[in-house]
Amino acid sequence: MPEILKNKMKKQGYHFVGNHSAVKICEYTANALRNRELCYKNKFYGIRSWQCMQISLSIGCDLACRFCWRMIPEEMNVKWNELNAVEQDDPEEILKGLIKEQKRIISGYKSDNNLERWNQANNPVHVAISLTGESLFYRKINEIIKLFHKYKISTFIVSNGTLPKVIENLEPPTQFYISLQAPNKELYFNITRPKLKDSWERFIKSLKIMKNMNTRTVLRMSLVKNLNMIDAEGYAKLIKIAKPWYIEVKGFSFVGGARDPMRNLEYSDMPLHEEVKKFAEIIAEKTGYVVSNEHKKSRIVLLSKDKKAEKDAKINFELLF
Repeated sequence: MPEILKNKMKKQGYHFVGNHSAVKICEYTANALRNRELCYKNKFYGIRSWQCMQISLSIGCDLACRFCWRMIPEEMNVKWNELNAVEQDDPEEILKGLIKEQKRIISGYKSDNNLERWNQANNPVHVAISLTGESLFYRKINEIIKLFHKYKISTFIVSNGTLPKVIENLEPPTQFYISLQAPNKELYFNITRPKLKDSWERFIKSLKIMKNMNTRTVLRMSLVKNLNMIDAEGYAKLIKIAKPWYIEVKGFSFVGGARDPMRNLEYSDMPLHEEVKKFAEIIAEKTGYVVSNEHKKSRIVLLSKDKKAEKDAKINFELLF
């Protein structure tokens, strides 16, 4: 990895493991260790925020979404396919390295007020493979999913949906996400700025595959006022293709890389929670989904496929393995 990119990411709190993986503490993991508000994944799905690792298995991504608050390597003249061409590490080495670095990160959060949580945090039981980059570019993704589960660590994997062949043959994670960035092809290209000409077609194929996946599935929407917070009918058509268990309707945040002038976004493009909820209710009406939960601080609303999915949202992760 180019040193200029690696050094800047280190300044942002990334801890690197091997050639292409990284871990960074999530705001809500830190909050949990300070006995503050827990994350929406805790409220929606019952995970222990303080025992969750936020990681990347691949830094490169074949999209350059304008609303992404992560660093886009191309903005530093680093090509995504160069990042993904590095020698890929062994899953066991990655897992052990990630846990080691997570422990190093949380070592500074120990106090008498949170000793029980801090001790538990040293034994992570959830991993969100969603930090930066496209997770599925790691070619041993199935092996590492199995390994996480062997260690009794639940897996939440987020993909941009441009690798349908990988998704079709994916070892079932605990929960699988595809980002739903736009309601139609034209807006998709405007927002994601893809590097592959057939990205939209690949995305549609992935939605069709999602419908039959043998795991909990989620479509994640990042709503940007004056950009993609339109055409609810278009979103509904895509949702009906994928038929996910859940839809996370979330407001865009004007932070990090999203503030780059080249993205042409403003603070005013952040929708209020009330606006996000209203749009989610429209989506629910057009798809038959149920508005089942919300997290106001994160400006996110959870839609469930039906009442059963709503009831099953908080599964007992301790019984998964």
